[in-house]
Amino acid sequence: MMKKLSRVILLLICLNSLFTYSSQAQRPNKKFNILIIDGQNNHNNWAQTSVMMKGYLEETGMFTVDIATTPQAGKDMSSFVPDFSKYNAVVLNYNGDSWPPATNDAFENFVKQGGGVVSIHAADNAFPEWKEYNQMIGLGGWGDRTERHGPYVYYNADGKLVRDNTPGVGGSHGKFHSFQVRTRDSRHPIMKGVPAVWMHEKDELYDRMRGPAENMEILASAYSAKEQNGTGREEPIMMTIRYGKGRIFHTTLGHANESQQCTGFITFLQRGTEWVCTGKVTQKLPSDFPKENDVSLRK
Repeated sequence: MMKKLSRVILLLICLNSLFTYSSQAQRPNKKFNILIIDGQNNHNNWAQTSVMMKGYLEETGMFTVDIATTPQAGKDMSSFVPDFSKYNAVVLNYNGDSWPPATNDAFENFVKQGGGVVSIHAADNAFPEWKEYNQMIGLGGWGDRTERHGPYVYYNADGKLVRDNTPGVGGSHGKFHSFQVRTRDSRHPIMKGVPAVWMHEKDELYDRMRGPAENMEILASAYSAKEQNGTGREEPIMMTIRYGKGRIFHTTLGHANESQQCTGFITFLQRGTEWVCTGKVTQKLPSDFPKENDVSLRK
């Protein structure tokens, strides 16, 4: 009996070890390495929002985040040559002087080979003459963007997605205000469980955005009300783009500190970053996610 009991115990120990190993193999402890790029921006709070986003990402336990800061506007940019190969994804919190050609080439290669990109708010104002960058972000504004950069993209009154080649400047926004965000693709991993409509904290609602819009999928839109000096149409505010093997998550949200304190912004920063790294999203929707008419903030 003792021998049989010993064998049973040994078998149980082996099975438990096998189960533990299997579980660890399915849930690796490795964190994704993320690089936030900042240093210049027409939004003077860029240094604060970079630290905020670093914190939001690292609190998930999924990411390790570095921040690379460029030289000041007008200074020699030749020293800005990040080693993109060390990272799984780059978060762009930058709108300023051109990077060195070698850095542009390295960034293009990084994304083509499968590196992820997250474009935050005014990062889609940057580099209007960099063709590959415009393809990565899908839609951009300002920087003398016009019809030569691509069509306007928006939803008309019938809910139909429109690619409008009408001549005109790219990029504008109405008053700084809170607004509802409407889910456009509930099946995308980033949008899993997200309500059809939720309220975002005060922000700039970008409109009249234009660009190549190739390999682009719109995840969410917001109504740019004429009463707020907007366009009177539904404008894309979150989208994904494919560039080579790389995945890009682009959000036009995140102008002010309070804009980035919105639980909605935080949720999509975290989920979007996971998606560009893996193509999947394992994070559940937080219990304090905004309601249809109620903003939710984390201060």
